[in-house]
Amino acid sequence: MSVERSIAIFSPGLLGGSLAKTIQQRMPGLEVRVWARRDEAVEEVRQVLPGVIASNDIQEVIQGVSLAVLCMPIQYMPGIAQQIAACELAEDLIVTDVGSVKGGVVGELEGVFMGTKAAFLGSHPMAGSQRTGLANARGDLFHQAACILTPTVHTKPEHLGRLRTFWVKLGCRIQEMTPQQHDHCVARVSHLPHSMAVLTTLAALRQDTRVLDSSAGGFRDTTRVAGGDPDMWAGILMQNRTEVMAALQDASSVMRELLEMLQSMDEEALRRFLAQAKALRDLLPAV
Repeated sequence: MSVERSIAIFSPGLLGGSLAKTIQQRMPGLEVRVWARRDEAVEEVRQVLPGVIASNDIQEVIQGVSLAVLCMPIQYMPGIAQQIAACELAEDLIVTDVGSVKGGVVGELEGVFMGTKAAFLGSHPMAGSQRTGLANARGDLFHQAACILTPTVHTKPEHLGRLRTFWVKLGCRIQEMTPQQHDHCVARVSHLPHSMAVLTTLAALRQDTRVLDSSAGGFRDTTRVAGGDPDMWAGILMQNRTEVMAALQDASSVMRELLEMLQSMDEEALRRFLAQAKALRDLLPAV
C-alpha cells in the first residue's frame, strides 16, 4: 500500500515518462496524472501511458494530489513551480524534482512553496539516458539507481520519510546530503564525465569526421553521453558552473601531467599514471 494518494508528474519526457511507467508497475492502482505543455504531448501521453490522466491544465493535474514531481529541465522549474503554487493545493502536498543540480534550485523552489500548503524537497535519481523523450521511457530506469535526497533545515522529518518510501518503492537506493554536497558530488561523477565526452567528441571529430569509419567500441563508450539533449545540459552546466569549473580545472591539470610525460618520454611515470587510473576505476562496483 503506497503512502501516497495520487501523484502528478510535470513534463512527460524520458524521466517523467519512465516515472509514470514505473509507478504503474510497482504501485498498481495508484492514480497518476501527467501535465504536458502542448496538446500534441498530452495526446502522446494518452497513447503511450494508458491509464494515466493527462492534461495541459496545471490546476486540473495538481488538484488534490499528495506528491508532485517536476521532470522538466531545471531552468524551467521555477516558472512551473510558481504556477503550481498559485493553485488550490492539498494540505499534505510534497513537491519534488528529478533535477541534476540542487543548490540554486532547492533554495528557489523552497521559497516558492514556503507560503503555501505545500512543501518542497529535492530529489535526484541518478538515472537517465542520452536518448530523450517519452518514446524512450522505460519502466526499469530507476531499478537499483542511487537517488539523492537533499533536505534542508526547513524539511519536516515526515516529508523526508514519505519521499524516501516513494523512491525505495521505485527501486532506488537512497542517499541524503545537503544541496551543496550534492552539487559537488555530481559535478565529479556526472557533469565532468559529460563534459569530457563532449570534449573528446569535438577533439576527435571536429576537423575530420572520416575517422569515424575506423572507430570501435572504445570511442562509442567514451562519448555516449555526449549525445544528450544540448538544451538540458546547457542548463545543468550553467546552474552548477562553479563546481563544474573546479572539476574541469582538475581535469586540465591531469591532462597537463599526461602531456608532460609524453613530451619527456617518461614511460615509467606514464605506467604509474595509467596504473593509478586503473586502480581507481576498479573501485567502481560492477553493474
